[in-house]
Amino acid sequence: MRREFLLKNRALLHLMVISLLMGNVLIGQESLITDKKINKEVGKLLKDKSITSAFEFIDAIENETEKDLIQLTEIPAPPFMEAKRAEAFKNMFIEAGLESVSIDEVGNVIGIRKGTEGGKVVVLDAHLDTVFPEGTDVKVVKKGDTLFAPGVGDDTRGLSMLIAIFKAMKKTDIKTKADVWFVGTVGEEGIGDLRGVKHLFNKGATKIDSWISIDGGAIGRVNNAGLGSVRYKALFTGKGGHSWGAFGLANPHHALGFAIKEFTENAKAFTDEGAKTSFNIGRIGGGTSVNSIPFESWMEVDMRSVDSGRLKEVEAIFKQSMQTALEEYNNTGIDDKISLELIKIGDRPSGELSLDTPLVQRAISATKLFGYEPSLTRGSTNGNIPISIGVPAITIGRGGVGGGAHSLHEWWVNENGAEAIKLALLLTIIEAGHDK
Repeated sequence: MRREFLLKNRALLHLMVISLLMGNVLIGQESLITDKKINKEVGKLLKDKSITSAFEFIDAIENETEKDLIQLTEIPAPPFMEAKRAEAFKNMFIEAGLESVSIDEVGNVIGIRKGTEGGKVVVLDAHLDTVFPEGTDVKVVKKGDTLFAPGVGDDTRGLSMLIAIFKAMKKTDIKTKADVWFVGTVGEEGIGDLRGVKHLFNKGATKIDSWISIDGGAIGRVNNAGLGSVRYKALFTGKGGHSWGAFGLANPHHALGFAIKEFTENAKAFTDEGAKTSFNIGRIGGGTSVNSIPFESWMEVDMRSVDSGRLKEVEAIFKQSMQTALEEYNNTGIDDKISLELIKIGDRPSGELSLDTPLVQRAISATKLFGYEPSLTRGSTNGNIPISIGVPAITIGRGGVGGGAHSLHEWWVNENGAEAIKLALLLTIIEAGHDK
């Protein structure tokens, strides 16, 4: 009992640290009151024989689930290069007995388990891509009970959970009224700009009624709000030339310096007040050698806000700062001029589901009945897209305990990992309608 208590509180601490670092906790624990009818619905389902049998099966295949996790982690999936992992993920579902599995036009893996009534679609999602570039060593190293590898937690663990959930539903013959889609999405990270989920909600696509993502964090995370962001590549170009022979020629790097100073000063003044808004220059590049005037210089900028209006304002500040800096630099007496192009490389809408949304209520209720403390959070996940258009969507944690996400020393420990799978299974069944 003491170990179970420690593990649950360690998981809660892990969730709180992540939420605090991201500035994402929305509502205090005391405010998370659930509807009595939904509590009764969830409690009744927890006692159902087919559900308890599925839970027992999930426990029994833990070693198998870990093997799936390791196999998928060791298949590189850099941004825009998820195809090999997608093919393996697809084959795992086929081998597990899912009959309808395909890869769509943009690379999403979609496995469809038909419901008894149809007409409604509930998606259970985890993303295929990682942040790591081509050539990164993704070999899994196990030391004691800890798995070390880039991407092992974010979000390969989520992918292995989807497979385990399907296996449990099939083994225990759990039926749902709605169709359940098991989806591995491309492009969740960074410059992928949520392209996988955006494609699934394109005009003319199959109507999706509910969306449940599994991503980072411990059991208890209920992400019901999308953190909006815009991202730009600012590209400064000139003729380029020899550092001595063409000295005095307009230099894109020098113009970039003007731009960084102008933007950071203006953006800081704006973000020091009002609803939380952030800005970050994440990458810069350009140039060919130390003794050459570069022909181009660029930076990539990320801006985020909890408020859609302020996000537009900081975007406007960025654009105006770039133009002001360009004009100031071009007026410094240099030879020739520098040109500027602003290229939007990311656009993630914001939005928020109310506490009384049935999917949110079910997630809170189920989390509490599992013995964990729920926490409503705001984040930048696949859920941004459905939330922004009013489709019920949440992102829940993958469970376990991990760290070093987005780093080469990422790690994950299977403490309560099976509990996270069971919780995701339960939420999926409740949302899709259990048909006995």
